[in-house]
Amino acid sequence: MRSIPGIGESSALQILGELAVLPADLDVRQWVAHSGLDPRHHVSGSSVHHPARISRAGNSHLRRVLYMPAMVGVRFDPHLRAFYERLLERHKTKLQAILAAARKILRAIYGMFRSRCSYDGARLFPLLQPVGRAA
Repeated sequence: MRSIPGIGESSALQILGELAVLPADLDVRQWVAHSGLDPRHHVSGSSVHHPARISRAGNSHLRRVLYMPAMVGVRFDPHLRAFYERLLERHKTKLQAILAAARKILRAIYGMFRSRCSYDGARLFPLLQPVGRAA
């Protein structure tokens, strides 16, 4: 897990501690829902269409632990940076883009656990061109 840019030793231990209690048969969408990073749409009838927000219904500690690696990953991982900048170009707020990056990191961790390989940003974002690191 420490091969992901932004995840250090303490973050890895905290994330692993939160994910170790989950049943082994959960899929990646259930992991995201457990963390509370899944989008929740609010639609009521034909006139109420609020923008989607994260549900916050899940594990707040896991969500908090993933926030800082997302901030660091957006800065130092060229693939995650390209994903972040693409979201900003689509007029998402910076917080929405960071939380989407946190969700992507969680999905990468799930893939790493299932395939037993290290992090590869090119596999996570196959269609995005990596952006050089900004100082």
